[in-house]
Amino acid sequence: MRNLAASLLFLIVIVIFASCGGSKDFPVDEVSGVAKDTIRIANDSLEYEIIIIEIGFNSWLATQPPRGYYTQSSMDISNDFKVTEYNLRANDPLRYGANLYPFRIDYDRNVDYGYEVTYLLFNYFKFFEERYNQRL
Repeated sequence: MRNLAASLLFLIVIVIFASCGGSKDFPVDEVSGVAKDTIRIANDSLEYEIIIIEIGFNSWLATQPPRGYYTQSSMDISNDFKVTEYNLRANDPLRYGANLYPFRIDYDRNVDYGYEVTYLLFNYFKFFEERYNQRL
């Protein structure tokens, strides 16, 4: 059985999904901090977003190379590989642990999610690997 406190400590929520809402009055690739250690990146013109809730991620992200340092295509290649491995582990909680891999990531390699979503997912995987000593 999962311990609720342990689940909250290792809470990792990554969601990429098609938004059902209409257009909103903020720019494509808007970055907004929803709460401390919660980041929401939304690309409303493409109708995708990513939400990361992870203690320490905001401060860690501030120490990483800035936007524009990596090309979107190089991050897309990395994300495609890492999402595949992450999802394999999420599908096998007895082997890899449901606390580290609680949710699958809905990601389609044929979709252009935009630079901000790609950048955030790319950096989350780096953070995840460092923090939890995982190699995806």
